[in-house]
Parts: sequence; structure tokens; C-alpha cells
Amino acid sequence: MDWNKTKTIFIVVFSILNVFLYSLYVDRVMETQNVQVLGKTSIEDSLGLDNITFTELPLATKDSSYVSAKIVTFTKEQTKSLENQTVDVVNGTYLQAEMDTPVSVRNSKGDYDFPEFLLKYVLNGMEYVFWEVNEEEQWALFFQKVDGHPIYFSPDAMLVIHWNEEGKVTSYEQRMFGEFVNFNHKKDLLSPIEALGSLSSRGHLNQDSKVKSMKLGYSTLVQLTETQVFAPTWHVRVELKDGALEDYFIHAVEGKIIKFQETVDDDDE
Repeated sequence: MDWNKTKTIFIVVFSILNVFLYSLYVDRVMETQNVQVLGKTSIEDSLGLDNITFTELPLATKDSSYVSAKIVTFTKEQTKSLENQTVDVVNGTYLQAEMDTPVSVRNSKGDYDFPEFLLKYVLNGMEYVFWEVNEEEQWALFFQKVDGHPIYFSPDAMLVIHWNEEGKVTSYEQRMFGEFVNFNHKKDLLSPIEALGSLSSRGHLNQDSKVKSMKLGYSTLVQLTETQVFAPTWHVRVELKDGALEDYFIHAVEGKIIKFQETVDDDDE
């Protein structure tokens, strides 16, 4: 046997095989990219058919982790540091504060302005982000943040501030979580357009509506006695044809719609 000749044949055969396999790989990559582009285009086309419009969507976040945290037990040292208020802690985790002297939360223009109050009078107040004001019942709702992103409607991550007719805070209630840690490995997230497609395919976007904003946050995935796990969640605010606003929440990994009780009840207070 001519070994040199045989070796040359093997080298040529394997070289051809490598070229063939590489061409298959390139074809597969191109096919995947074409499917992704087609899927994106079809979602936009589908929204366009119903005259559902949107302005600039947020930049797509490729991945994000689930996070977990334990509910904070407020200590006497913490509550003693709070000035101009009388504090009562229920079950160690629910802080109720009455202001000794009411504090204004209106600026010179008459608008609500909360940051100074949060910074001066609330434990870790700047870890909360504003959600809504109820003018009639005179309260404002805030959500605790994770890496700058709000935890939507978790009773254990809320701050509710109350004021009187003069726009001065008379009391507030607070619950919060401690240090947040990544839970499990990172997950691929739905892009903003994919999240809108998921919302539309489930019949939640009416014709002639407009997507006003999209923001990434978290929602409760698993709730244990002291520890909870939170999942990345898209918040979509939509303006209907008649001008009314609706809020939708989408699990940013699974694409399912999440529903909350979006009110402050007497039980919460």
C-alpha cells in the first residue's frame, strides 16, 4: 500500500467534508436570521393591520436573571432614626408612620414632588419609584426597585403615602425587601416587539390603539414565607381610541400575561 498516497486522499476527503459541513452551518445561520427577520416583520405588519401604533421602543435586553430577596424585618434602631414621626411596626415587616408635623409634598407650581420627602423621612426612600397618585383619596403609590427596575404590585415592596387637604403628608405605610441576589442563570428575554406580538395574539390590543410606553421591571414568580423570587416583566401602557389608558404586564421570558390587583385596599393600608 502506498501510504503517502492514501494519506493524501484522506486529507482531500476531510477537507471536502469540512467545506461541506461549513456550508451547511452557514445555510442554517442564514435560515435562522431570515426566520427572525420574517417573524419581526410579520408582528409589525399584524399590528399595522389593526392600526396599532407605537413610537420608539426601548432597546432590546438580551438576557436577565430571576432575582430573589427576603422581606425586611424593621429594627428599633432603624425606626428610632426616623425624625418627625411616630412609628408602629406590625409583625416586624409592616411599618406604619404618623407624621408629628405634616410635611408638604407640593412644589411652588402646586405639583406633587416626592423625592425630598422620600430622602428625608422614609427608610431607603430612594429605592422606591413613583407609580400613581389618587387625587380623590389623597394617596400616592410607590414600588421598590431592583437595579433601577420596579417590582410591580408586590404587597411586600410597596410604599403608600397619605396627605391632607393642604397637600401635606400625614402618614405612610411601608414594606420592603432586603438585598437582591440573582436566582438561577440568565434567561433570554422577549424583545419589545415580541412582547407586543404576544399581547396582540392574545387579543389584548384593541384596534386604533397606541403603545405609549414600554418598561422592564419585575413581578412575583414564587412567594414563600420570607423569601420571594421575581421574574423579568415588561410593562406596556396603551392608549385606547377614546383616550383611556390601560396597563399590561407580560412575563418577559414566557410571554404570558400577568394580572395584578391594581388598587390600594383598606387591608393594604
